[in-house]
Amino acid sequence: MPDDRVAIMQAIEEALAGGTRVVVATVVDAGAGTLAPGAKLLLSADERTLGTLGGDALDEGIANLAREMLTTVPRVTMQTIYVSPDGGLSERRSQAGVDDAEVMLQLFESPSRLVVVGGGHVGHALATIGEIAGFAVTVIDDREEFANRDRFPMAEHVICAEVEDALDGLEFDPNTYVVLVSRGHRVDEEALRHSVGRGAAYVGMIGSRRRTGTVLRHLLEEGLDRDALEAVSTPIGLDIGAETPEEIAISILAEVIMLQRGGSGERMRAGRRSIAALEVDGEAESMPSDG
Repeated sequence: MPDDRVAIMQAIEEALAGGTRVVVATVVDAGAGTLAPGAKLLLSADERTLGTLGGDALDEGIANLAREMLTTVPRVTMQTIYVSPDGGLSERRSQAGVDDAEVMLQLFESPSRLVVVGGGHVGHALATIGEIAGFAVTVIDDREEFANRDRFPMAEHVICAEVEDALDGLEFDPNTYVVLVSRGHRVDEEALRHSVGRGAAYVGMIGSRRRTGTVLRHLLEEGLDRDALEAVSTPIGLDIGAETPEEIAISILAEVIMLQRGGSGERMRAGRRSIAALEVDGEAESMPSDG
């Protein structure tokens, strides 16, 4: 087990540095069963396993839940599983017994990558706010004055090259978010041609409905996959009335985070009860009981 623990820690560090993502299950409460507190089981995206929680049947059941975490979008990065003394699994505390053990599952992967095509005002605002939000930012522009380290010190990678060549040189995965905010119709169309249908979690393109509709129609006529084009977020962002580059960047990143985390995009106050209802509740609570 000591060797497994070392290997598990190494696998976590590699995942956070951009390697194969992993889920680690840890017994945090043994309950009334025979599980050992602190026991760990790791499952990687390439089906490698390390460690054990205390039995083949339990390991298999937890591994199946870990596979779901590795593939589900939006991401679930942490969940607790309750294990009954007879080995039954439950995902809800309300369905668990008082003697159940608790196993915590954690997903470890590199930070989500934000690929910004276009180094102008909106691209700069996206890179700045995206880095603050925890994204690993890559900026692409074919103009040296807009794609350089002085302009984008917050970016992990700054690529000055033709956008099609730069995009073809990147690998996309379900943790990649591509935003096209370049300076013109032609560049956006070329960037979309080399981004769509490549496995990114999100591809969004700035522009009016008329302009973006023209781009989508051209690519459809070229034979690009209809469903992949349908999935492109365009016009991009959430409708917050954005006008400045910074506001537009917030609108775009709000949409990205909403999809990443499984949010609704509604105002948080939408589910709040009215003041009148709260007053009625208060009156009911203050009424004396008959007893």
